[in-house]
Amino acid sequence: MSQVTNTVRFVLDGKIVEAQGARRTTTVLDYLREQLHRTGTKEGCAEGDCGACVVMVGSLNAAGQGVDYVPVNSCIQLLPTLDGKSVKTVESLKKPDGTLHPVQQAMVNCHGSQCGFCTPGIVMSLVNLVQLNPSPKRQDVSDALSGNLCRCTGYAPILDAAAKACSNKAALKLDDAGDVPLLKEIQRASTPTLSLEGDIIVQPVVRTRKGNEFVSPATLAEVADYLVKHPTSTLLAGSTEVGLQVNKQYSRPDHIVYLGNVAELKQVKDTVQAWHIGAVVSLTEVETLVSKAYPDFAEVLRRFGSPPIRSTATLAGNIANGSPIGDTMPCLMALGATLTLRRGDKTRTVSLDKFYTGQKQTVLQAGEFIEAVVLPKPQAGQVFRAHKVSKRFEQDISATCAAITYSLKAGKLSGVKLAYNGLAPSPCRAPKLEAVLEGKAPADVKASDLDAAITASFVARDGLRATWAYRSLVARNLVLDFIEEQTQQTTEVA
Repeated sequence: MSQVTNTVRFVLDGKIVEAQGARRTTTVLDYLREQLHRTGTKEGCAEGDCGACVVMVGSLNAAGQGVDYVPVNSCIQLLPTLDGKSVKTVESLKKPDGTLHPVQQAMVNCHGSQCGFCTPGIVMSLVNLVQLNPSPKRQDVSDALSGNLCRCTGYAPILDAAAKACSNKAALKLDDAGDVPLLKEIQRASTPTLSLEGDIIVQPVVRTRKGNEFVSPATLAEVADYLVKHPTSTLLAGSTEVGLQVNKQYSRPDHIVYLGNVAELKQVKDTVQAWHIGAVVSLTEVETLVSKAYPDFAEVLRRFGSPPIRSTATLAGNIANGSPIGDTMPCLMALGATLTLRRGDKTRTVSLDKFYTGQKQTVLQAGEFIEAVVLPKPQAGQVFRAHKVSKRFEQDISATCAAITYSLKAGKLSGVKLAYNGLAPSPCRAPKLEAVLEGKAPADVKASDLDAAITASFVARDGLRATWAYRSLVARNLVLDFIEEQTQQTTEVA
């Protein structure tokens, strides 16, 4: 392995690209188009919504013998995050003899493209899908395309093209054998650099003359050490928030710490009582992790953005962002999740429902960060329900999301935990509503009591996504829906 300082190095179609002189907030999309002239990748929204800019980003697999890919919205990914990785664009798909990839050829044959602007992103989303699933069902294809907007075709010919392409399974897999040795050559160091005195030195990927830098540590110790020395640094994982700030607010953070190469933060530790989910574990991985234990949580996650967003966005990042309408937090609060917070070599545990102190304000101290999210496993007899309400069912921001856990003891609700987003300056538990439910038979819960508890718990606020009248009504009706199943079961037994 060799090291080139102040240079972003990545593999593109069997060659190492060395990006020098690019600022630390240059996006992958801008570099591909403006420097490499890969103009097949388009800019539509510049905020990760339309999918016109989708590319595939690859990393060496665990065995070091192949490449694992994820679909990525290149418009919000920062170029230095590619250091040590590989990229595939729509231009990468055509073979040297001019033969198109089966997905491309099927799009032509099935008339899946009209104006063509969105087509490269659609093709890349489908190609990424068939790398792991060469026999996708129609729903799999629809899910894979949920982040690709097309105004022309109505999607039917695109779905037909996906089915047709998969009839040629032998040709679906990308030939990336030539990329593997190059990835090994440029992979980042897995151990920290130490000074002669034994102190950690975090080598920058990009550093400016003013001393601003983009660092990509490989160990938890490096992250902790750097944040103690630079407590105002911007932490970067999936870039789904920071990328927006760069594109829409022209943000240029002085110090950026990319967590995507920290092995300890990418792990899920499985214990008898809980999953300890590292801060860089993606929402896609969390969705798979909880799908059997908490199917409602998995469904909330499935509706969280698009596959390129979920493949990069992290659970810890969604929590740290602290949006009042963050989708994961109500589910985690209802399930009693806790956070492992770290500063230097010291850690502490904080319950998620005690983490927020106001709108986008938390208990995090200077230089402290989320190391892991601890999600309890289901208990015998525990009921968990969750649902997100939004203007569009797919890929939209919440009007509100509610989640509840409880058990039934002698036919009465027990151990109730209820949480919402969208009703307060931050996601929160609803103790007054919990008190209304606790100890009551589901059939005895009155809508008027819930309404009174909502009025006593929250300040009425109209918002862009919904009026308060709508939100408060939905908040009450979701609770009734969550316990209605138990009411019906009790009636059937009687």
